[in-house]
Amino acid sequence: MAVTQTCASGKGVLIVGGGQAGLQVAVSLRQGGYDGPVTIVAAEDRLPYQRPPLSKAYLKESQPFERLVLRPERFFSENAITLRRGESVSAIDRKSECVELLSGERLVYAHLVLATGARNRNLAVPGADRSGVHGLRTANDAERLRAAIGTARRLVVVGGGFIGLEVAATARANGTEVTVVEAADRLMGRVVSPAISDFFLAAHRAMGARVLLGEAALAITGTETADGVETASGHHPADLVLLAAGVVPNAELAEEAGLATERGILVDSFMTTGDPKIFAVGDCAVFESRHADGLVRLESVQNAVDQGKCVAARILGAGLPYDSVPWFWSDQGPYKLQIAGITSAADHVHAIGSPSEGRLVVFAFRGERLLGIETVNRPGDHMAGRKLLASDLRASRAEIEREDFDLKAHLQKLAAG
Repeated sequence: MAVTQTCASGKGVLIVGGGQAGLQVAVSLRQGGYDGPVTIVAAEDRLPYQRPPLSKAYLKESQPFERLVLRPERFFSENAITLRRGESVSAIDRKSECVELLSGERLVYAHLVLATGARNRNLAVPGADRSGVHGLRTANDAERLRAAIGTARRLVVVGGGFIGLEVAATARANGTEVTVVEAADRLMGRVVSPAISDFFLAAHRAMGARVLLGEAALAITGTETADGVETASGHHPADLVLLAAGVVPNAELAEEAGLATERGILVDSFMTTGDPKIFAVGDCAVFESRHADGLVRLESVQNAVDQGKCVAARILGAGLPYDSVPWFWSDQGPYKLQIAGITSAADHVHAIGSPSEGRLVVFAFRGERLLGIETVNRPGDHMAGRKLLASDLRASRAEIEREDFDLKAHLQKLAAG
């Protein structure tokens, strides 16, 4: 079978995935002086775009898609980056150092970057395929959901994570009745401390949403169109249902090529797989981090961007191991949650501020170790927390729990030596 190269000059960097992580690899390569071919194969037939606004501003406002775009179309031609939209890779041939597209065309590579992202987890309940049942992962999903929310009277959100709660807050602001169904015993339990879960449970109920904890969706009812969700406590009427039960990393392509996977594509501290010519970045990559115990897979803009830069530097023959402090954010109605570090495994928290005033700082510990800092409507403290976690001179638990402890003042003290 003939091999079609992406550029007449020969092998270059081939990036599978047109999201934030994949685009960042291409941008950083060109910024670093890489002059070989760079090709991005993107499954969506759109320019690379931001995903976080899909469940927030883009869902709430009738704004054009162009406001989400990360780089205009001319950027790709001006920087000699080949963007192949609406195409998918079906297989990797590591021996021949090429990939095969669904069309049968083969593209060669000197370096292959897997930025395949993740997909929504399928909820295996009766009725999940009914009309009126939505997921939210792509801009197409957001546009369909935005149109539906505009006319819906009652929304049931299945899943109490970031996406589900962001959509719930947006729908409530639109006047829609909202019920959130969460199978776990607290909201956002995979990513935040119990103190933050409690804060947002109270906040969403105060915004007028019904929140059901410890209840799984048993069925989505209706004939052709969904009319509600059945749980152990009964039937919850709806004319719109959002399934937001988490995501699954797209690791099958790597696994079929014989690369190691474990809840994602396994990589080392340089984002390299077991094949030195193949990297993985973003939502699909699993790696060890000093900010967590064991392997982690992170879904955040920060992680996607920083890993993309790390891989580009490695390809250019430089760079350091990936060691960035993870940080995340979620806008839910009037509340901006920001997290520095990985806090879900905390066994002790120390909170500063007043939940009743909508402002809070939570220091999350495991024993004496500071895992991370969560803030609500305290952006200055969030930035200080990121700096503290990046420092080798962290405050002790005893210092932090002193009544007069001030995070920003502590950082200034450290900076002064």
